[in-house]
Amino acid sequence: MIDCHAHLWDPGEGFPWIRPGSPHHRAFTADDLAAAGEGTGVTGTVLVEASRGDAGETARLRELRRQRPDVIAGYVGNLHVHGDAGPARFAALLEEWGDTRPNGMRLGGAEWADTPRAARALVPVLAETGTALELNLYGGALRAAAEAAARHPALTVVVDHLGNPPNLRENPESWRRDMETAARLPNVNMKISGLLTQQHGVPDDRVAALVREVVGTFGPDRCLIGSDWPICLPRGSRARSLAVAGSGIAALPAAERRKVTDTSAVRVYRLRGR
Repeated sequence: MIDCHAHLWDPGEGFPWIRPGSPHHRAFTADDLAAAGEGTGVTGTVLVEASRGDAGETARLRELRRQRPDVIAGYVGNLHVHGDAGPARFAALLEEWGDTRPNGMRLGGAEWADTPRAARALVPVLAETGTALELNLYGGALRAAAEAAARHPALTVVVDHLGNPPNLRENPESWRRDMETAARLPNVNMKISGLLTQQHGVPDDRVAALVREVVGTFGPDRCLIGSDWPICLPRGSRARSLAVAGSGIAALPAAERRKVTDTSAVRVYRLRGR
């Protein structure tokens, strides 16, 4: 299994969103990541930026990937912090880094329109270089993914956390409509992650049904799985998070399950040696 969504950080290096006294306010290292994966079947992890707020985080993720290939299969940087460099300089950086460049770059925010225009201007570079665009938007993520995918057919788009649907105790009908729209674009992919946090308090069988619906709509070859560790820790362990994320694929044939847990990640992130 490839865990497509985990984070490493040291609050001493920045990360202003991590509040002192919270369960997240400590350093999480590659050794911690490896220990948290014991017994889960995880063979590699895609690290995702954690909003340190500067371009140095991308370089740090690259360094971690180079230092610990036994644990880290790839990494996703923060597109925001490279916006001021402009498309030409950003493209030159990716070329300079070659095989060690990011496997994806993430845009986050309330909605697409709230993301920095300078960062959005880098999206064509991602399409040209085969680097995935990852979206973590709290509103309209699936609509934005569909629009970006239609505008750039060569671009691979990954939607984090199922597109941040509402808790199942609410009515997710608008999310369902957006999901069906996004699924019509063959270059949009869905990440099954963040469920311990987003669906807190929802019975496991209902979460499993949600996952089945997503996989049925996108198909196993366009779905990925991620733990969102250590964000998940106040709600459960990495093993628990992966189990919940994978709950809706248990009835699939083994070859289809493997697409969700492994081969989709290799394709989407162009992982080498996997």
